[in-house]
Amino acid sequence: MTPEQLSDTIVRALTSLVDAGRVTLPDALPTAVRVERPKVKEHGDYATNIALQLGKKAGMNPREFADLLAAELGATDGIAGAEVAGPGFLNIRVAAGAQGEIARHVLEAGRGYGRNDTYAGERINLEFVSANPTGPIHIGGVRWAAVGDSLGRLLEFSGGDVTREYYFNDHGAQIDRFARSLLASARGEATPEDGYGGQYIHDIAATITAKHPDAATLPDDEAHELFRAEGVALMFAEIKASLHDFGVDFDVYFHENDLHESGAVERAIARLTELGKMYESDGAQWLRTSDYGDDKDRVVIKSDGQPAYISGDLAYYLDKRERGFDRSIIMLGADHHGYVARMMAMCAAFGDTPGVNLEILIGQMVNLLRDGQPLRMSKRAGTVITLEDLVDAIGVDAARYALARYSTDSTIDLDLDLWASASNDNPVYYVQYAHARLSSILRNGRDLGLEADLAAFDPSLLVEERAGDLLRALAEFPRVVQRAAELREPHRIARYLEDTASTFHKFYDECRVLPQGDEEPTDTHRARLVLVAATRQVVANGLGLLGVSAPERM
Repeated sequence: MTPEQLSDTIVRALTSLVDAGRVTLPDALPTAVRVERPKVKEHGDYATNIALQLGKKAGMNPREFADLLAAELGATDGIAGAEVAGPGFLNIRVAAGAQGEIARHVLEAGRGYGRNDTYAGERINLEFVSANPTGPIHIGGVRWAAVGDSLGRLLEFSGGDVTREYYFNDHGAQIDRFARSLLASARGEATPEDGYGGQYIHDIAATITAKHPDAATLPDDEAHELFRAEGVALMFAEIKASLHDFGVDFDVYFHENDLHESGAVERAIARLTELGKMYESDGAQWLRTSDYGDDKDRVVIKSDGQPAYISGDLAYYLDKRERGFDRSIIMLGADHHGYVARMMAMCAAFGDTPGVNLEILIGQMVNLLRDGQPLRMSKRAGTVITLEDLVDAIGVDAARYALARYSTDSTIDLDLDLWASASNDNPVYYVQYAHARLSSILRNGRDLGLEADLAAFDPSLLVEERAGDLLRALAEFPRVVQRAAELREPHRIARYLEDTASTFHKFYDECRVLPQGDEEPTDTHRARLVLVAATRQVVANGLGLLGVSAPERM
């Protein structure tokens, strides 16, 4: 019996009490009842405070209401007992047979176990990474690659139609500095004071020069444009290849320059003007963002006729909405915190709902440690810690898991020595080892002629306390998935997997799954083998949501 099934059972019990006239409620019965795992295991398998919510509405003391509900539940198939605690809390014990059915449910659902329809019918645009093509992806961008891709998987697992989008910034001053840095390298000159340094600049400049031998000797304007176009193309090709190798691919690569060349900026301004959200002052065009919570109005077109930075944001947001997206989720670094209010005001100015049609997630910094010492980063000095550096140090699986394991609200310190180690102190190793161990048990079972056969499965034989703990852990997976998607928090999946791996190891240490020596296989062995197979399925599903492999052997 899953928590959702228990919720339905409680609703049916409430309905029976109302139909029998033993309880009178002025409002309709709830369609679902929240049940939770008690903090104290001895209190039961699940607990609910529904009697506290409904007792007074029924004109009864909540504890009296809880007594009626406990008696009704106690006579229900699948419920071993229900006890009232405190002012009206209800502690419920599920019968072993009903609880064991969770394993069957998992295996029947297979890779779909945990799916939900929270975002069914919604088109979601998820924009993340979007690093400027002026250098390799640094560690902050790598964090968004891991978190963003995992969030996309979660939203899809929750029914959403997700488009992963990369905003390709090929317009503006940073691109100009990048082009001047390449040209200086090609000409053997010092890096411009505000330019980019590092070996990658020299490598790209050399590649362009090899392709265009006269590139460095062209007039400045022609040379600058050549190095800009070729350099951006080469850098972005490297970025895309690095992300692909990291298991992250995008459906759309949107070029910022297109907004300015296609008239999208003018269309956005025209729309806002029609809505009465624009005005002129001091020769500039302004957006009334202060009407929607921003600390001041924002210049959209400057007095010299040039577009301000927000003009591209306006055009880009409107473009997404015109492409039919219900939600636009943008993932940004910590240095963009002050950016949120104006973006939400922009959303509201278009007549949309901030937090619904537009969401902005802010991620904090990542620090890498080796031998207990921080590794320093400086993009312009050429000592940037890149995606490739991280993968070379700990591998793709560990890098993805480590970066997705923590709330994006927190700065994280990643100890490269720990994450590269083959020890239980390494969280990704601990979870992957659990999957490998589960796979090994199933292989050994097949060698003995035993399969995780649902046709011969007797769930009532899973009576041990550790088996119950593991079954309840498996039952929680769908709720964890749904909550992680709703809160945009993939780290909840990682923490769940670690807890479940620990619960499995405790079960395995106390409950022998396979017969030993000349011992004949029993139905208990078969039941435990089904539980092992179900656990492996859940661990694999969870790792898949993080984009991490589930090894059969380690």
